[in-house]
Amino acid sequence: MTVTITAFDRSPDGGKGLARDTRVRWALEEAGQPYAVRLVSFAAMKAPAHLALHPFGQIPTYEEGGLVLFETGAIVLHIAGRHAGLLPGDANARARAIAWMFAAVNTVEPPILELSTALFQEGKQPWAQDRLPLVKDRIRARLRQLSDRLGDAEWLDGAFSAGDLMMISVLLRCRPSGLLDEHPNLAAYVARGEERPAYRRAFADQLAVNTRPAD
Repeated sequence: MTVTITAFDRSPDGGKGLARDTRVRWALEEAGQPYAVRLVSFAAMKAPAHLALHPFGQIPTYEEGGLVLFETGAIVLHIAGRHAGLLPGDANARARAIAWMFAAVNTVEPPILELSTALFQEGKQPWAQDRLPLVKDRIRARLRQLSDRLGDAEWLDGAFSAGDLMMISVLLRCRPSGLLDEHPNLAAYVARGEERPAYRRAFADQLAVNTRPAD
């Protein structure tokens, strides 16, 4: 049964791998599962047909037979639970990998997203420049904690897992700010994720969509 995911027909990042469908593509590539992609415009994302799949009008969505999912954490966890390669066999290690997935989207990503909001949606507000240092300090605090925990390890908890996939995907969104480079071990950690063949395939597919000739 073929999996179908949705993605931007033209991503705001121009195909740099920051759109959230890249996380799902990466997970499917790691699991060795084929999938189809249905491209949607910003207008289509707010239309009833897409809202029936994603109540908040975002991407990606995941369809497999009668199952429809939204939210990348839930989608990646579903893929990891159904196929080998993304979660450890040991029950305790599996639970820790899932905990890192939640940490990525619940603890590390929110201040990173706050920076995007401050720069691109609130940047013209008279108080924007006063707010930016506070937002960056919140990101720095999380990166410092994560850096201390990772230390010299290759991955967060033993072998590569869905926890690393989600965490690296989140940290990639921080790279343009330059804050990631303040922690060389985190920058190297992200680079290791990008070197994985499954990530390269996912990135290439997303880039191809965004560099194709206009219709």
